Amino acid sequence: MFALTNAQYQRCLLIMVAFHILIIAASNYLVQLPFVLFGWHTTWGAFSFPFIFLATDLTVRLFGKEPARAIVMRVMLPALCISYLVSVIFPRGEFAGLGALGEWNVFVARIALASFLAYIVGQLLDVQVFDRLRQMAWWVAPVCSTVLGNLADTAVFFSAAFYQSPDPFMAANWIEIASVDYVIKLIVSLIFFLPLYGVLLAWLTRRLMVWTGQQDAEPRPVV
Repeated sequence: MFALTNAQYQRCLLIMVAFHILIIAASNYLVQLPFVLFGWHTTWGAFSFPFIFLATDLTVRLFGKEPARAIVMRVMLPALCISYLVSVIFPRGEFAGLGALGEWNVFVARIALASFLAYIVGQLLDVQVFDRLRQMAWWVAPVCSTVLGNLADTAVFFSAAFYQSPDPFMAANWIEIASVDYVIKLIVSLIFFLPLYGVLLAWLTRRLMVWTGQQDAEPRPVV
């Protein structure tokens, strides 16, 4: 536990909002880049999406449930717009030029909208589960919230984005891709992130204090 002034508290929230937007936009772009892993179809987005849940869990731990929910709601519109712009200008890793913005891209728009829906469902579930379990052993909350939140996020996103998609490959393989992505997300989250969770929590707590600076105003507790 540490204390922040009101100004520091607001700056911390802005830092977390920016981090969420960055991860969402990057993941929405990377999910358009499929590849084959051990004979299974997946996307590069499977390796970046777990950072969203890591960021959410740390946000709940540091600020509490209500500020975490506020962050989820604040990031949606800017993340949606940035995801669309980046994906249209750089389709599948190639620069299409700013002229591509003059034509509505249904494929990219569906991905952005699906991300919007999945993020709301997955992150609000993640916040709720994590908040209810946060007083238990340190690993219980992140494990349960990650398993359930990723399941909801993956199911909503892939069905909304790629069911009968205009992209033939994604339309034909989205169920397989969603299943493999979910497994990869769990592996990345539980095997790589969980052992580092306590370390990341302590590091982020210290960094937030450094980034925001110290002021002589009335402190605001953060738990």
